[in-house]
Amino acid sequence: MTPTDQPGRFATLTFTREVAAPLATLWQAWTAPAARAVWAAPTPAVTVEFLEADTRVGSREVSLCKVEGQPDIRCECGWLALAPSARSVNYEVVSTEGVPQSAALVTADFSGDGERSRLVVTVQLSALAADMEAGYREGFDAGLGHLAAVATRTMVLERVIKAPRSAVWGAWMDPASLPQWWGPEGFSCRTTRIDLRQGGEWVFDMIGPDGTVFPNHHLYREVRAQERIAYALLWGENGPKHADAWATFEEQDGATKVTLGMVFSTAAEFQTARGFGAEALGQQTLAKLERRVTSG
Repeated sequence: MTPTDQPGRFATLTFTREVAAPLATLWQAWTAPAARAVWAAPTPAVTVEFLEADTRVGSREVSLCKVEGQPDIRCECGWLALAPSARSVNYEVVSTEGVPQSAALVTADFSGDGERSRLVVTVQLSALAADMEAGYREGFDAGLGHLAAVATRTMVLERVIKAPRSAVWGAWMDPASLPQWWGPEGFSCRTTRIDLRQGGEWVFDMIGPDGTVFPNHHLYREVRAQERIAYALLWGENGPKHADAWATFEEQDGATKVTLGMVFSTAAEFQTARGFGAEALGQQTLAKLERRVTSG
C-alpha cells in the first residue's frame, strides 16, 4: 500500500457553532490575535505560545503547542482571504521537530442576526502522520467551544475618527497625551508610572466625577506602530486580571477606524460591565480621543 492509498490520509471535516454574541464580536474573537491567544489552547494541559500573529491577507500566525514531556507542535496559519464578518480562509501546516504532520485548508463562514451568530468551519485535511484526523476533530471541536465561550464575554467598540492614523496613534501612544483623554466624560487619570512600549506598563487611578478612585494597571504585551496594541487590564497595581484587551488602527479614506476589544476574564465580569454601561462609557472615551485629535 502506498502512502496515497492509506485510509484517512485525506478528510473533509465540518464544525458548526451557534454563538450567543453579535456577529461583529464573533469575528473579532476569531481574528484578533489577543483574543485568539485566550481560546487557542484545546485543554488546560496545553500551553500555546504565539511567535508571530498578523491577521491580514498574505500574513501569517505561528504558534507552538506545548505539553509537558512531549515535543512542541508548531502550527503555521497563513491568511488567504478575509471578508469581515463573512468569511476567512487560511492554510494550516502542523509539524513536530521540523517534520510536517499535516496540511489543511480552513474556511470559516459567519452569519448572524442581532445578539446571536453562527460559525461553520470546514477543514480540508491532508494528513502526513497517523491519527491526524482524530487529532483535528478533537482539537477543533474543543477550540471552537472555547471560542464560543470567549465571544460571549467579549466587548467590541468601534469608532471612525476623521483624522490621519498617525495623529490617532500619536494621541494614544504619547505618555503625556493618553492620560489627558482616557476615560469617560467627567473622569480624570492620576498616573503613577507610564511606559507605553511593548513590555511596558501604565499604573494609574481613574477618578470619577464624585471623587471615587478606581485603581488600574495596564500591561502592554504587544505594540505594532500605527497598527495595534494588546494589553492586560488588572484591578490595581499587580492585582487580578479582569480583561485581555486590544486596539487596532485602520486607515479608511483619510480617516482612522479604531476598534477596541476586551475579553473579560469571566462571564460574570462581562455582565457586570454591561450592567453599569461599559459600552456607552467606552464610546465616551473614544469620543474624547476624537475631540483631542480633531480640535485644531
